[in-house]
Amino acid sequence: MSFTPADSRGHIVNPFAGRDVSWLLDFRAEVSAGHPYLVWEPFEGPRQAWTYRQFRDRVLCVAAGLRKRGVKAGDFVLAHLDNSPELEFVWFACARLGAVVVTTNTRSAGEELAYFADHCGAVGAITQPELAEAVAANARSIKWLVVTEHMLDGSEPPASLRPDKANAFSSLDGDPADLPKIEADPWRPGSVQYTSGTTSRPKGVLWTQGNALWGARTSAIHQNLNENDVHHVVMPSFHTNARTYSILPTMWAGGTIVLQPKFSARRFWDVALRNRCTWLSTLPFFLKALMQHDIPPHHFRMMGNAINEPPFDDVFKVRTIGWWGMTETVSQGIVGDALLRNRPMTTGRPASGYGIRILDEDLATPVAPGGIGHLQCQGTRGIQIFAEYLNNTQATAASFTEDGWFMTGDRVKLEEDGCITFSDRDKDMLKVGGENVAASEIERVIALVPGVHECAVVAQKHRMLDEVPVAFVIPAPGVAIAGNNELPHRILSECAAKLADFKRPRAVFLVEDMPRSTLEKVHKVALRARLPVAG
Repeated sequence: MSFTPADSRGHIVNPFAGRDVSWLLDFRAEVSAGHPYLVWEPFEGPRQAWTYRQFRDRVLCVAAGLRKRGVKAGDFVLAHLDNSPELEFVWFACARLGAVVVTTNTRSAGEELAYFADHCGAVGAITQPELAEAVAANARSIKWLVVTEHMLDGSEPPASLRPDKANAFSSLDGDPADLPKIEADPWRPGSVQYTSGTTSRPKGVLWTQGNALWGARTSAIHQNLNENDVHHVVMPSFHTNARTYSILPTMWAGGTIVLQPKFSARRFWDVALRNRCTWLSTLPFFLKALMQHDIPPHHFRMMGNAINEPPFDDVFKVRTIGWWGMTETVSQGIVGDALLRNRPMTTGRPASGYGIRILDEDLATPVAPGGIGHLQCQGTRGIQIFAEYLNNTQATAASFTEDGWFMTGDRVKLEEDGCITFSDRDKDMLKVGGENVAASEIERVIALVPGVHECAVVAQKHRMLDEVPVAFVIPAPGVAIAGNNELPHRILSECAAKLADFKRPRAVFLVEDMPRSTLEKVHKVALRARLPVAG
């Protein structure tokens, strides 16, 4: 790990100097000691709640338990967990030790798990019963594995999946008095999330503890949060959205988070009403699913989504602010105004603290109002912008311009009135139900299937998930196209074995040739035009 960019540590005054994630938790545990912080609403089993003081005390015990396992400052700990209290305890406990928590997508395939563990050099892993076998079989470099005592749905695991006492999460229980004192350093590496890019392997986005505090403060301001807000968290908390759009900013404001294992349209309103939830970060397909049920009077005052004031607002009787951000930008670089009216169906305006520019195809000329261009974002690495791609200096360098702007890979429209509207992403990126998917990652798997000559993966529009991947394949010479069901079956089976479920193609089309653009590249726009809307 080599995060020491010349434009950051030692060259600027950090807005969080003398502070870190543990400072924020300690502050809330003292100032808001008896206020509810975390409410856990499992699908089965009892509802649980922790005040800020109780939450901090549990975090310190888990931190001491990790220390007994040998975890020290600078170590990487793999947290392969769905939304759960345990993930929250581990995330903050690692921060207390100065360790780096690596949160991974629980839908990852075995090969991906092996890559994550090896790439970051994780010393240990924490997971849930139904995922323990996959972690143990693939993350072979770890020294220890801890397993929670409850399934994702909150139920007790069957005997075959129940961890023994030594490896149960409850074994992470130590004496906080044994914890070493660590100097608060906002530049200290704090967390890693693996995100798909335009390369064949996911990149590990490294955040400092200052990045986490930036996300906490900035998102709290963007959402106009206060101590009376109750943030309903249904997004996966191993991702940026839940972490710095909901969990951390709520702690900054002194409010409450209500955490569910995952989104469930059937269970949503019961939980939201019981806890008088006021804020929700959401996705269009969540709202579409909720519209299939009766919508009761509720307490939500605002929602966050990709666009300002969409038609959903009339249905749910709430106001939505739009936003754009990504793991690399920590918080929202473009956002609607929580206090003012925003132009419907736009994304927002540049957020304070970020530089935003939109460039023409030459990547030098700013687009004129009304034009669509490449979005670039500027900020200090380790504060507004991620520190680096872990163990990948080449990818880090390639993601920034010579004058220090981060190239997002997204395209946006600069509206005549100065608003910005998200347009599309670079052609090889798909957005599947809120998950970023690189077409090249899928193509890498398909290309190795016997009988495949050439392949191209493109996005098919989907009514619920926005997009899903589909594959066009030119079979190898001598392999039939008409009536050939065996090759598509082998392709889909290989993808199921090596890719997370949201990355797997929904269909495989065998074709004789593909449309071409310059330099004989596959013309993916033309391929997408062949596809009807799915779902």
